[in-house]
Amino acid sequence: MNSRSTPPPRSGTHRARLAADRRNVLDVVTLLQHPPDLRRPILLAAFHGWNDAGEAATGAIDVLARELEAKPFAEVDPEEFFDFQVARPTVRLQEGGGRTVDWPLNRFSWAALPGNHRHVVLLDGTEPNLRWRTFTRGILDLAAGLGIDTVVTLGALQVDVPHTRPVPVTGHATDEKVATQLGVRRSGYEGPTGITGLLNHAASTSGLQAMSIWAGVPHYLSGTTYLAGALALVERVTRLLEVDVPLGQLAEEAVAQRDEIAELVADDDDLAEYVSELEERADRSSTTMTGEAVSADELAAEVERFLRDRDR
Repeated sequence: MNSRSTPPPRSGTHRARLAADRRNVLDVVTLLQHPPDLRRPILLAAFHGWNDAGEAATGAIDVLARELEAKPFAEVDPEEFFDFQVARPTVRLQEGGGRTVDWPLNRFSWAALPGNHRHVVLLDGTEPNLRWRTFTRGILDLAAGLGIDTVVTLGALQVDVPHTRPVPVTGHATDEKVATQLGVRRSGYEGPTGITGLLNHAASTSGLQAMSIWAGVPHYLSGTTYLAGALALVERVTRLLEVDVPLGQLAEEAVAQRDEIAELVADDDDLAEYVSELEERADRSSTTMTGEAVSADELAAEVERFLRDRDR
């Protein structure tokens, strides 16, 4: 696979790392252009699909990309990793009457973090249908070439929580101090996993620092773009990166969406009763959600039920 443009000359250690890994990287990744020399870069990844209830995880990546003015530099060729009868490309009309085809996307962007002299690489992805191990190796090969030593995956799942309470957040980190810093608790879940779980595991076994952050999305809203879930994830990520990212617009949109949801719930007696039951359950629990974390056991049980239901 060839890159789409002739890269400018590079120098130093960064160029040597990329050159050493070029053969493996280009088996999976198309370099659109070389990024600059990145300082202490960290990889943040989220994938549309199975691990993205309410599009909260990919929504968080979108917000970070927009606010940090991230610049695309590489993408995965979908040809070897997708069943196009399952993940069909879409056709869009362009101005002037032309058409364009959008293929399942896995795109890498880089951005400089304001004020702390380091960079972040964002992977806005789509969970592939095929060759997960090859796909994961390609991502980690690129990470190695860029000098990335930390991989963070974002996910979102359906849980029995009401939209009127803070978004529950759980996760895992190879460094327990980092987990404490993020305000997430380890999940004891065992069972089927998605590409986020595989990437996180592969990063950890490769000697990288790995962590995952998950937001719980009310299952009755999982088919909606859930802005509160995206906001909760972005808040954890900015805490991890120790940067200030403007979140006022997203927070306002999340509040407006919550008000719209409240109106819809009020018009549906059955749903209103169900939401009330969820609120009572949350308020009775000794581990009531605080906005920092929900009980690991509770959320792990929700994850397990969610994954079992997906496999039926």
